[in-house]
Amino acid sequence: MIIGLTGATGFIGRHFLAAAAGAGHTVVGFSRTPQPRPVFAEMRAWHPVKSADFTGLDAIVHLAGESIQGLWTASKREAIRRSRVIDTCDLVRRLRELPSPPRVLVSAGGTAYYGDGGEEELLESSPAGQGFLSEVARAWDGAALDAGDFLRVVTLRTGMVLGPDGGAITALRRLFRLGLGGRLGSGRQWMPWIHVSDLARLYLKAVEDATLQGPVNAVAPSLVRNSDFTRALARSLHRPALFPAPAFVLRRLPGGMSDIFLHSQRVLPGAAQRAGFTWLYPELQAAFAEIFQD
Repeated sequence: MIIGLTGATGFIGRHFLAAAAGAGHTVVGFSRTPQPRPVFAEMRAWHPVKSADFTGLDAIVHLAGESIQGLWTASKREAIRRSRVIDTCDLVRRLRELPSPPRVLVSAGGTAYYGDGGEEELLESSPAGQGFLSEVARAWDGAALDAGDFLRVVTLRTGMVLGPDGGAITALRRLFRLGLGGRLGSGRQWMPWIHVSDLARLYLKAVEDATLQGPVNAVAPSLVRNSDFTRALARSLHRPALFPAPAFVLRRLPGGMSDIFLHSQRVLPGAAQRAGFTWLYPELQAAFAEIFQD
């Protein structure tokens, strides 16, 4: 199978490439700076999306999007929204123009879709929440699912992605090793998470398994609260977790950024479990053991 991959050089993209190549697929990378890279069969330009070349592909895995890390200024919020919603709309419009479009589009998404769910168990059928990031995630989902009339679409609503070579762990490792780590707010909020190797494998399953369609919660099956996550991370790094971040301080962050840290999302991977997906790292401690094995 020939798979197009947007966000090809990013953290998740690198792991998906390894999983897809290991399964015998050919991967065509899309990047803003499409210099030849030997790990890809071909590199093509991602921007401008309206004129990008998506011909000859059996599937597209769409990972491109502005990082949510960094202060949420007005321009940052617009970049987050545009890179997810507008670019996905342009991608679908471009695919619709092709005489022979890919058979499947697997698009990134976020558990932010559900907003602050408190103690409620959140499945793919649960309603969308409120707040900037929830609204972006809902529109992002909708933009991808708009292609459902001419190809199969899967949207992976992804929790915090953990891995040794990127993502949230990079900043958390630095913070905890300085002895500055601690719980966020009350620490009782549920934190959906997934190891990057499992996420890459779930993307590949979504490409290969024709029974998967629509939203899929891309999270590990074991649920943890922020306080549990913090303690497990501190133990793995052999560091204390003595500096909690009070909720009132986090709420002073600009642009509604505190939602990332304080919203509770008890997200269950219902669709992935029904499809028979198996996790390599279903438990947080096993994930941390692999990540911090040095």
